[in-house]
Amino acid sequence: MAASADQRVHDLVVVGCGVAGLSAAVAAAEAGARVAVLERAPREERGGQSRWTEAYLRMKSHTEVTDDFETMLAENGSSPYIDPDLAAQVAREPEHRSGHARGIGLLDPNVIGTFADEAGPTIAWLKGLGVRFDFLPTQFLTRSQPRLLPVGGGAALVEALAGRAETLGVAFHYETTAERLVQDEDGRVTGVVARTESGLRRFLGPVALAAGGFEGNGEMLTRYLGPRSVYLRPVCKGANYNRGEGIRMALEIGAAASGDFGSYHAEPVDPRSGIAEPSVFIFPYGILVNKEGVRFCDEAPGTVDAWYERVTRRIYEQPEGIAWVILDARHMRIPNYRLGIRTDKPPVVGQSVAELARAIGLRPEALEATVGAYNAACVPGEWKPLELDGLATRGLHPGKSNWATPIVEPPFHSYPIVSSNVFTFGGVKVDSRARVLDSADRPIPGLYAAGEVVGMYWGNYTGATSVLKGLVFGRLAGTDAARRRPNA
Repeated sequence: MAASADQRVHDLVVVGCGVAGLSAAVAAAEAGARVAVLERAPREERGGQSRWTEAYLRMKSHTEVTDDFETMLAENGSSPYIDPDLAAQVAREPEHRSGHARGIGLLDPNVIGTFADEAGPTIAWLKGLGVRFDFLPTQFLTRSQPRLLPVGGGAALVEALAGRAETLGVAFHYETTAERLVQDEDGRVTGVVARTESGLRRFLGPVALAAGGFEGNGEMLTRYLGPRSVYLRPVCKGANYNRGEGIRMALEIGAAASGDFGSYHAEPVDPRSGIAEPSVFIFPYGILVNKEGVRFCDEAPGTVDAWYERVTRRIYEQPEGIAWVILDARHMRIPNYRLGIRTDKPPVVGQSVAELARAIGLRPEALEATVGAYNAACVPGEWKPLELDGLATRGLHPGKSNWATPIVEPPFHSYPIVSSNVFTFGGVKVDSRARVLDSADRPIPGLYAAGEVVGMYWGNYTGATSVLKGLVFGRLAGTDAARRRPNA
């Protein structure tokens, strides 16, 4: 079926209306560019996953990223067993890399540096649009790297950016799904074909892909993450709009892949709840058991903000991808313990371990044996719930490294936990201007990417960087596109 063409040639066509796409649209429009935004959702649901997130930002102030920002991104920005010679090649400027090191899906140090440098100016830009921020010195019960949080969360970012875009005359096309990129004979991206209620339509101009990952695409999840992905659930309703078209379209025209396609950002959630991010972070103060009533991991190897993802992956590996945290009454004496329980569902309660087991559908004798073995491995010591206390089990496998106190005080509480898929890690490779690169590390003319479309993580997520990545690289994409428009 032929696509009808919009006769207006845009300076930038943005695919996606989350914070990455909106940042690109506003930055370009502020520089005088003519911009169109294509959004799969209806207007009232615009913003995709961005609308539902709390939007934590890994920054120690309004102008500076955290001290560990670049180090953590670099550590999580490649395969754990990378050839050191290859790593050295990737650290060189693209034109000086050996052929075998070009187009490799590893995180470029220049991109990390730009990300860190542009975070502060991006926050200042957002403040100029009316967004207000709170400085949060800690995210969880234990002290962690500091965070900034936009007042009103991701929804506030979406509305501020979308409102500014509308004021600037950006054209929004809702219930419009991009399907394929258009190129001229030289390979330059000159537009995108999208599906609308009236059929296919062609939007002309350079393109910025900001349509999210593939959390809402069962076929891609099975292809890349495997058949166990059936046990995953998106962390919020907006993620169902993320079906991978942006990534697919770019790869189809030769974009270099980047990031870990076989992995995703894991967050522990209560499967009984239907709210966004019904997270359960209280598990370091109890034990985790699977459907057999058996422990399977160290519940507290470190602070929960640094370790919850890795623990959640172990939950995902269990039969049917589910576990239960078992707690006694002591956890309710932790100051502000509710900060670690974000589900809207109440705990399952029992006056004995056996009663609790029956209530959650486990064999009482199995859970009693597990709790008994754990209690016997706990040793005397001072329990310090708001810091790493080193109170560890002895002679137990797997052991527990912190906060190991006996589970003996009724009432006993439990929450079911499954792994949510916050966002997928695999995507396309970009340079420090958000230009999509091909397999030789050359920019594909007329094509940009920002947000989850960009692959940046391997194995473990650098917390509170995803929304910031969308904001920073969306702004960079819009700025560069506007600068390259004719007669700019």
